[in-house]
Amino acid sequence: MDHVVVIGAGQAGSSCVAKLRNAGFEGRVTLIGSEPVPPYQRPPLSKAYLMGDMTLERLFLRPEAFYAENAIDLRLSTTVTGIDTAARTVAIGDETLAYDELVFATGSVPHRLPAAIGGDLDAVFVVRDLADVNAMAPRFDAGARLLIVGGGYIGLEAASVAAKLGLDVTLVEMAERILQRVAAPETSNFFRALHASHGVDIREGVGLQRLTGDGTVSAAELSDGSTLAVDFVIVGVGIAPGVALAEAAGIEIENGIKTDAMGRTSALHVWAAGDCASFPYRDGRIRLESVPNAIEQAECVADNIMGAGRHYVAKPWFWSDQYDVKLQIAGLNTGYDRVVTRDGGDAKSFWYYRGEALLAVDAANDPRAYMVGKRLIEAGKTADPERVADPETDLKVLLK
Repeated sequence: MDHVVVIGAGQAGSSCVAKLRNAGFEGRVTLIGSEPVPPYQRPPLSKAYLMGDMTLERLFLRPEAFYAENAIDLRLSTTVTGIDTAARTVAIGDETLAYDELVFATGSVPHRLPAAIGGDLDAVFVVRDLADVNAMAPRFDAGARLLIVGGGYIGLEAASVAAKLGLDVTLVEMAERILQRVAAPETSNFFRALHASHGVDIREGVGLQRLTGDGTVSAAELSDGSTLAVDFVIVGVGIAPGVALAEAAGIEIENGIKTDAMGRTSALHVWAAGDCASFPYRDGRIRLESVPNAIEQAECVADNIMGAGRHYVAKPWFWSDQYDVKLQIAGLNTGYDRVVTRDGGDAKSFWYYRGEALLAVDAANDPRAYMVGKRLIEAGKTADPERVADPETDLKVLLK
């Protein structure tokens, strides 16, 4: 094996090439990225970086010199135009790269508003990459009128930064409540109250009809018949896996690039990891959009390229920072039928059960609940709901 090519210079791609070198791979390694900067952290973009609390260099996952020092050919501002899995080649414009093993780490792409409803107006942004945040940052002036479309974690995080900087923030969510797709009503209620206390106007069950303006957005017409004057708009209505290249190459797609338990796709010598990949999980398949998954799955793929034959066993966990609240999430709440709230004053946690089984924990400023819940879930154990709900219970005893 002489040459491993990794497409996508994000968290998964960077983790994969670093692991290859750490595992002793001595052949050629090429990492291809479409952006002009080395791989960087994405979560701080909408938080510390947007606030001005983090410099560009601190965003980088590894020092820029790391790639040259480890003989990794880092190709920035580079677009892959085609893949031939039979010939095992990658086309980059007029150049053709031969590979022995190919890894898709193509991440995800944000949903954008259709041009027909004003999505192509100036000052309408998504929060996905450095260019997006650099473009919107100058508009974060105190008193500016911001509309956020979408009440998921990206929208809420953007709202928290904007409110802290003194903007006039309105957030609309067409579903009945914020976080409806990912969290229980109890968690939604907690964050609704948190944002209200900081002056954010959250409108649930209200959709966006259209954005208007003469070249630049200046107003938003909502589904309840109201019209808002706006200075700019942030759209946070979800993401889709980055599958276009793989699909064009004839690779099987199923809610992402379909892989087996080791990260192999339907094409020989082709792998996938991170946001773009769907993989076996328990009795079905899932695709996880998280930094931990991107790192761990990419490192598993690197090990398997080296012949480890290791199955990827996901241990889902996530986080979100809003104002002075750190939310830590352990597990997946899919299929829950009961939520138990543990109220410790400033620290609150919400425990999801299906029958007697503990599925997930949302812990707000409660690292102990997160830690205990995560360990229980990963061990396949549960916790007595009555003891969980009692704030006098020392959660550590639940681990015994």
